[in-house]
Amino acid sequence: MKIPTSLILKVFMKIALIQNACTKDREANLHRGIASAKEAILNGAEVICFAELAFDRFYPQHPDPSDLHSLAEPIPGPTTQLFSELAAQHQVVFVLNLFEKDGELTYDSSPVINTDGSLLGTTRMIHIAEFECFHEQQYYAPGNTGAPVYDTPFGRIGVAICYDRHYPEYMRALALNGADVVFVPQAGALGEWEDGVYEAELQAAAFQNGYYTALCNRVGKEDRLTFSGESFVCNPTGKILARAASEKNDILYCNLDLSQNPSSPAKKWFLRDRRPELYGRWLST
Repeated sequence: MKIPTSLILKVFMKIALIQNACTKDREANLHRGIASAKEAILNGAEVICFAELAFDRFYPQHPDPSDLHSLAEPIPGPTTQLFSELAAQHQVVFVLNLFEKDGELTYDSSPVINTDGSLLGTTRMIHIAEFECFHEQQYYAPGNTGAPVYDTPFGRIGVAICYDRHYPEYMRALALNGADVVFVPQAGALGEWEDGVYEAELQAAAFQNGYYTALCNRVGKEDRLTFSGESFVCNPTGKILARAASEKNDILYCNLDLSQNPSSPAKKWFLRDRRPELYGRWLST
């Protein structure tokens, strides 16, 4: 019996992680990002993710900002409009990361744009860092959008913005909400990767939750930080499948076989054997 094409489940997703250095010329950064997106589309990418604050200098490296609203933009807004048009033209999905303003508040936000150009939703970073060269609490309000997972024609995707990846509760919430892949827009500086802990962290998250993790990192030398690049992808057993170049612009491509997810240890055993009725007693504070 021939199965109708419309009923065949798509299990392969080709992703592209774009790491581009940023100058102080935002317009030039945006044009470079659009050009890279078009290159990724020509190479068959279906879901395209950018690094944290992909089209701006990394503002939080400087403390005591004077006018946040002049740096931020609304969502939807001019940047999402550009990528919505490109998404609809080529039937691709975009995971962006922007400095968002909404009323009096500003956020570190990842709008997700579907193949028809519609805005599926926006994930806002929940956990906000504050330490040397990462003065994020002075820029971002804590996110209030939860841990959404977005249905796309290629699979169900979640987003963990930078600091949120350190919180197992958040990474587990994305699994419970049905993510096939979790994209991580990141701003990781040179020297943070030397002991391999950040890679191990996302390998563990992939293994424990039965999804792919795809971290897209900033790259380039800025005023106080040099970002390392080295974006990477892990499969649901925790294996690193691909890694981008260090300290230079790059587009990392990876073919994801989503049919692996149901047979992963997490999907077969770990999620099945959870005891959520106990956890509230232990995690009440």
